[in-house]
Amino acid sequence: MAQSILVIDDERAIRKALNEILTFEGYTVDEAADGAEGAKKIKEGNYDCILCDVKMPKMDGMEVLQLSKQEKPDTPFIVISGHGTIETAVDAVKKGAYDYISKPPDLNRLLITIRNAMDKKSLVVETKQLRKRISRGYEMIGSSDPMMRIQETIAKVAPTDARVLITGENGVGKELVARKIHELSNRAAGPLIEVNCAAIPSELIESELFGHEKGSFTSAIKQRIGKFEQANGGTLFLDEIGDMHLDAQAKMLRALQEGKITRVGGEKEIKVDVRVLAATNKNLMEEVEAKKFRMDLYHRLSVILIQVPSLNARRDDIPALIEHFMKDICEEYKQPQKVIEKAAIESLKAHNWTGNIRELRNVVERLIILSDKEITKKDFETYILLR
Repeated sequence: MAQSILVIDDERAIRKALNEILTFEGYTVDEAADGAEGAKKIKEGNYDCILCDVKMPKMDGMEVLQLSKQEKPDTPFIVISGHGTIETAVDAVKKGAYDYISKPPDLNRLLITIRNAMDKKSLVVETKQLRKRISRGYEMIGSSDPMMRIQETIAKVAPTDARVLITGENGVGKELVARKIHELSNRAAGPLIEVNCAAIPSELIESELFGHEKGSFTSAIKQRIGKFEQANGGTLFLDEIGDMHLDAQAKMLRALQEGKITRVGGEKEIKVDVRVLAATNKNLMEEVEAKKFRMDLYHRLSVILIQVPSLNARRDDIPALIEHFMKDICEEYKQPQKVIEKAAIESLKAHNWTGNIRELRNVVERLIILSDKEITKKDFETYILLR
């Protein structure tokens, strides 16, 4: 579908000329003969770009610009005027105009400006949609007693800088808890840096966490900034902390005690301001007894303990989780929203969820793909039980 442009100008000849040029370039063009008419069309319409004169009867261009930024903040607004000064141009940009072009406009510049403005709008809208999807993907769903207790603990702990150890089976949502703590903390504006300790070879974990200097080992061809420095002023989330090598644990302990790190191959101590959250699916006390985890590091990490329950322990949350996943997945696949019959929900509630919430989302996704408009108990039995 052609992109649409609104041209607001009290000079009919200007409107006609711009309309012909922009139509020839493949745009759909709408016109307004004064500021008041333009403001009305902005409120009622949905344009990809707005071109507007400054001096007009009933409402001038600056007033239209302010209204446009209130009503349609993502729509690029380009001011075109024959009475402009540098001060007017600066004022227009300060108030949110994408650009200011003097009359008579250079057509090449005008078309390039319109194209760039629309590209920027597309990026802004796409970024907002991605952020919305990401934040929706990290929602904490559920009102069962275990989940309410976790929410209460998070609310108390988040504003502090206390270290938190999050435990629970694979797939229960430990990362979700960590993200929620960061979002509600005083460090929310800072970075949240995640490290999967189980995915990094033992010989590289030290470099990953603390960074390294150029030439410190064979493949160190340039300086590397570690995760601690990247998380400065924010939060460092150490997932699968129980899999961290003992040598790295000793250096981790020092970093937590002193708030300082030293890059591999370096001598300079670097001060870091980092809050550490850790998670594991292991029983760390058993790991301590087996001499696979340091007792002193355990106590440093576990100022606050949060045990995330398995999905089998919070079955009352399953209907809400199903509804959330169905909406999310149907939007992702651009499919009409599906419904699920009550008998199918009861079957899902009774299922043994060895993979917890991660498994439930996969199951819901499979049912959406393979079922018709309504997901039935028979679908569950066919596509889930008999897999």
